[in-house]
Amino acid sequence: MSHDLIALRDSLQDQGIDVLRFIYADVLGIARSKDVLVSQLDKAAHNGPAFCQGVWVTTTGGDVLDAVNIASDGLQDLISSIEPDTITPLPFEPGVAYVIADALNPDRSPNLISPRTVLKKVIDDYNTLGLQPVVGPELEFYIANIKEDGGYERSLTRTGRVYTTGTLVDPDGTFLHLMRMLDQMNIGVFAGNHEFSPSQYEINLWHSNALDAADRTFFFKTAIKDVVAQEGQHATFLGKPWSDEGGSGFHLHFSVTDMDGVNKMHDGTGQLSEVARHMIAGVTANANALTALTNPTVNAFKRLGPDTLAPFRANWGYDNRSCMVRIPPERGQGTRLEVRVGDGAANPYLVIAGVLAAALDGIKRKLDCPDDAVGMAYDNESAPELPATLGAALDALEANAHLHDQMSKELVEVFLVMKRDEVARYEAAVKDHSTRDVTQWEIDEYFADY
Repeated sequence: MSHDLIALRDSLQDQGIDVLRFIYADVLGIARSKDVLVSQLDKAAHNGPAFCQGVWVTTTGGDVLDAVNIASDGLQDLISSIEPDTITPLPFEPGVAYVIADALNPDRSPNLISPRTVLKKVIDDYNTLGLQPVVGPELEFYIANIKEDGGYERSLTRTGRVYTTGTLVDPDGTFLHLMRMLDQMNIGVFAGNHEFSPSQYEINLWHSNALDAADRTFFFKTAIKDVVAQEGQHATFLGKPWSDEGGSGFHLHFSVTDMDGVNKMHDGTGQLSEVARHMIAGVTANANALTALTNPTVNAFKRLGPDTLAPFRANWGYDNRSCMVRIPPERGQGTRLEVRVGDGAANPYLVIAGVLAAALDGIKRKLDCPDDAVGMAYDNESAPELPATLGAALDALEANAHLHDQMSKELVEVFLVMKRDEVARYEAAVKDHSTRDVTQWEIDEYFADY
């Protein structure tokens, strides 16, 4: 190990990298990190560096809760272990590179509170069945100006500019600069445009194996916030940042191949395969619990609803954007599901792990696929409505033993404690718990971090 770190140190120095930023996602999806001087890498990374496990139970406001006895056991360490293949130089911070830090317990066993570790566990279960999950993320976000009073406002106000690019929708050049920086990071970005609402954008990422896609998405979200902040503006992936405009989603295209990369989602005659239908059944059967992971904020549920182009029912359909699960029209190697319920603020590791775990449950239990929905499916009462609040989704997750088993009981417990605290604080601060308007509490709680 020491020899490998010395070689890595020398290689990074030859590339002009003098700071390696150890970075990982906490349970909330917030980027936690430590900058390590490359000159000291062989010593600093030999057994760490260590972080306090209290990071798993730290709220956005800085309170430290207790779950899985983290606090009551004295806030023990977690050990970080870098993944050298993920080293990514930052063109917007010359001399600095990101590297994914995996989380281990002090005895170097896998830390099952870590979202990345749990995703690897789910992927291993697919591999045991001879399957390799492949995912392609799609994320939307807003670029906002920071007001003198510290609040936020949309950087553009003109509506009707969906699917456009150039100065009219990027007058300061922030988006174009962002695209160029992401391209130089080599994380699979290939296109982008202004989205439906003013100052809302989408950038497209290539698909890949599930762990690589999650790592790239995590780098993608983190870099966007860093680059836009350097420009004196603010990027937010919050699902519903403005009451009067549309929300930002996190759609996930998902397929499985065999271990040689052959798509297993079709039967060779243009129809969905048996395994694909079991996957659809798993996602829809576990939809209520899954929604807690894909829509993990109070705010997220203000994006969902009938006639919003966001899902409202646990249903699926062929090329139908009013459904929770859409089957795009491509067949052959392009056959896949698109899970459309995700919220932009969601942790990419938990979105991917949750969707994969739900589909895996369908495969393992050989669940029967419900009938597909036809036409605008919001009023099709043959499929149940999704939870209307974060609290209801958390109840469903707590009661769902299938997802606990496929993922990790430790992670689920921490997630539930963190999110129930969030709901309680919201309900204490906001009198009308049913309001569809975005409240100041949500801006204060979520905007800076998401």
